[in-house]
Amino acid sequence: MTDPAIPRIDPARLLADLQALGRVGALEGGGVCRLALTDADRLGREWTLGRMRELGMQVSVDAIGNAVGVYPGLHDLPPVMIGSHIDTVRTGGLYDGNYGVLAGLEVVAALREAGLRPLRPVAVAFFTNEEGARFQPDMMGSLVYVGGLALDEALATRAIDGPTVGEELARIGWRGDAPVGAPAVDCFVELHIEQGPVLDRRGLQIGVVEGVQGISWTEFTIEGTSNHAGTTPMEMRHDAGLVAARIAVRAREIAGEVGGGQLATVGAIELRPNLVNVIANRAVFTVDLRHTDEAALARAEDLLFAFAEQAAGEEGVRCARRSLARFAPVRFDPLVVDLVEEEARALGLTHQRMASGAGHDAQMLARVCPAGMIFVPSVGGLSHNVREHTHPEDLAHGARVLLRAVLRLANRPL
Repeated sequence: MTDPAIPRIDPARLLADLQALGRVGALEGGGVCRLALTDADRLGREWTLGRMRELGMQVSVDAIGNAVGVYPGLHDLPPVMIGSHIDTVRTGGLYDGNYGVLAGLEVVAALREAGLRPLRPVAVAFFTNEEGARFQPDMMGSLVYVGGLALDEALATRAIDGPTVGEELARIGWRGDAPVGAPAVDCFVELHIEQGPVLDRRGLQIGVVEGVQGISWTEFTIEGTSNHAGTTPMEMRHDAGLVAARIAVRAREIAGEVGGGQLATVGAIELRPNLVNVIANRAVFTVDLRHTDEAALARAEDLLFAFAEQAAGEEGVRCARRSLARFAPVRFDPLVVDLVEEEARALGLTHQRMASGAGHDAQMLARVCPAGMIFVPSVGGLSHNVREHTHPEDLAHGARVLLRAVLRLANRPL
């Protein structure tokens, strides 16, 4: 069902934009690598900023590198913001983050072509280092934008390959002069691929996102003693690798014990000296815990941390840990959630309410304004993968829901 009073999305233009941005940092054989604040990210930023300027938007860049383009409304008010990110993981796809930004620009293009200016301005933003693949924490730019992380602390954060955020922003020429947190936001809507299998498996077209899981990232460092693998009796070992393995297994067990959708992942691990015939004297690894309920997430953390200390004591090794990221679960505002569902229904699209398993910039913006998200299906549930794919018709459906939702929000009575 279409409404002649509402501007039309151009699906072909949206797909062409996704493919064009996907050529920046393209990987041989498919996929994209635009780690935050690398040269590829700089080129992607320049391309996206160019599209904003082509649309006549008022563009600003702040001190953490967040970029905002504003399409004026009839009144000088805080804008309705559409936003996401354009940085990727090392083996990313075309759609993660990029879709939300470029669909936002497609909304502006549709409004501009129709000669339509809503009561409130419409802004499109892309935030720095959403992925957290090169700098932790993830969602850094949006967290700084809302005041949840001090700018100086963010700028001093060191990358996994050495330089700091501030150094890299300066190197690529993207430390802007706009005030952090400007403009103030009326409300925020993020369109995103699901990055999971639920919509695809159920044959649904739209996910109405009610909230985002809480996230706990912890890095453990185990210090033991290197020794000969053939001459050291088992009972005389201080094996950092063994303790890391026990904690990894325990994390999986804790997920089952806590239940209710608790997730646990050991995603990175390094052993030293990493030799076949030497007992490891050092293990550094990460544990990612997620849950939609804060109390359950905290229980999982308590169980994991207590076991880590126990296992280290039993093996006679030292255990240290540091938090890489910790975000409480977020419930999105009914103003946005209900409206997204109404517009999906008005378009005759099959849909369901759901929680997001991944973290997103919208959960940060929810600290300062009504916020919500729209999901479209990910084929096979694949994301953070070069084979990430969403069917063109689903991309178009999501953009249409976004346009209608943004128009209603921007035209709310003053």
